[in-house]
Amino acid sequence: MLELAHELLPLLRAGADVAVVTVTRVARSAPRGVGASMAVTRECRVIGSISGGCVESEAVSLALAVLATGQPRAASFGYSDEAAHAAGLACGGSVDVIAHRLNAADGDALEALDGAASDRAVTVSLDLASGAVTLVDDVDPLSPRARSPLGRAVAYRESRVLPSPDDLLVLSQAPRPRLIILGAGEHAAALCRVAAAAGFAVSVCDTWELMATPERFPDAVEVVVAPPHEYLADLDPATLDARTAVCVLTHDERVDIPALKVALGLPVGFVGAMGARSTVAHRMTLLRAAGVDEVTLARLHSPLGLDLGGSSPLESAVAVVAEIVASRYGGPGAPLRETEGPLHRSNSADDAGTPASCTPKTTAPSA
Repeated sequence: MLELAHELLPLLRAGADVAVVTVTRVARSAPRGVGASMAVTRECRVIGSISGGCVESEAVSLALAVLATGQPRAASFGYSDEAAHAAGLACGGSVDVIAHRLNAADGDALEALDGAASDRAVTVSLDLASGAVTLVDDVDPLSPRARSPLGRAVAYRESRVLPSPDDLLVLSQAPRPRLIILGAGEHAAALCRVAAAAGFAVSVCDTWELMATPERFPDAVEVVVAPPHEYLADLDPATLDARTAVCVLTHDERVDIPALKVALGLPVGFVGAMGARSTVAHRMTLLRAAGVDEVTLARLHSPLGLDLGGSSPLESAVAVVAEIVASRYGGPGAPLRETEGPLHRSNSADDAGTPASCTPKTTAPSA
């Protein structure tokens, strides 16, 4: 539900009724996980997806039934050899869903959607019996309680479910992860475009006022003209977390050495710097001379990006974002056809292949 905030809010504020279908359990394999939602209006407008297309038609029918009766309904969609094309997931898994109605009278739901659309941390509980949405104030989406067993925060706009008593599904959404780009050249402009499309809140900083402009970086949430090391030093640590990435693209050792020294001391999960191998080697020498120790230097991703073979600014930007994502989740960056096991990783699983932290303690009511 929270992932659909930008589309749902105008409809609800205009007085429309919508039905939201949310995945409450996944067994074996499915294109999307627990918490994935889609919404349906009375005019059959469909927003979002719960399976990538496999069971959407059945989910729409379920949503329309909810809009007709006003009562929440639950259902299971799974692959069947006898009815493979009726309501089955092509990947062989199954999903349980709950469908419930939302309208402008649902105050907590509107407040939660407004928070999600404004990029604030939001946690809600969904009562699987009544469909009521309630704001939860005591769970920070990035707190240890809301993290996976491995301590990794879930990526922006991937809903996740926390263990909860009774018939409640608890969904959290964190603000977008930050990407701080230092430098305002063509590679920076390309990286801003690609990263924003990938769900990052991008900040750009450069000393050159002519280049660091909102017109060159329309997808950035802020464009700052300042010495990059001073900009980094003035950041509020509360706005940084393990999902934050800093990428230095200044191509000027007078700027990037002090910036990297500050960046490597911040509570961020990724620090990278672009440059040729000779530039990287020289930069490491200068950083050591500036007092940066070997353990800290080992955190630096440089040369920056995965080896995808491309060289244009946009291709390089894809490679950089790919490395940031791989670093966050511990992915090897290898082609999937050369790996084995589930395509979508979970941190812990029960016998049915459902992440343990994604299973409600009691089942939803039958349809």
